[in-house]
Amino acid sequence: MADVRRKATVAFSVPFADVDAMQVVWHGHYLKYFDLARDRLFRDAGLDLYRLVEESGLVFPITRTQTKHIRPLRFRDEVKCTATLVETECRLVLDFEIRLAGSDQLCAKGRTEQAAVRLPEGNLELRIPEPIRRALGTGGDGG
Repeated sequence: MADVRRKATVAFSVPFADVDAMQVVWHGHYLKYFDLARDRLFRDAGLDLYRLVEESGLVFPITRTQTKHIRPLRFRDEVKCTATLVETECRLVLDFEIRLAGSDQLCAKGRTEQAAVRLPEGNLELRIPEPIRRALGTGGDGG
């Protein structure tokens, strides 16, 4: 696995709609926060996943998620979520950290894995296509 390390960070305030009866962010919303940072990382690399479907017939479903909850997030917490790209050869693997913006305290960390699937057949691609790897800054180097 190559040391890719492309990163992107998004900052936001936890909305009221994301907290549960215990007044903490419901655990499922952490994946939504990861998605915000992942989308920023892809957009910063010039990749639009919707356009890729139209242009190449490729989709990138999430095949695995992992989240470690360390400190609960609460309504109006100012947070930042960072996505770090760690693998692009056979799948897209991203690591995530959610931290309080003021203190930098780690609240959660996670990982997602995405496969490349060609539509309409639904065939799994065994490698991430070279143009996508190149856009992510990892093409041609085994990353």
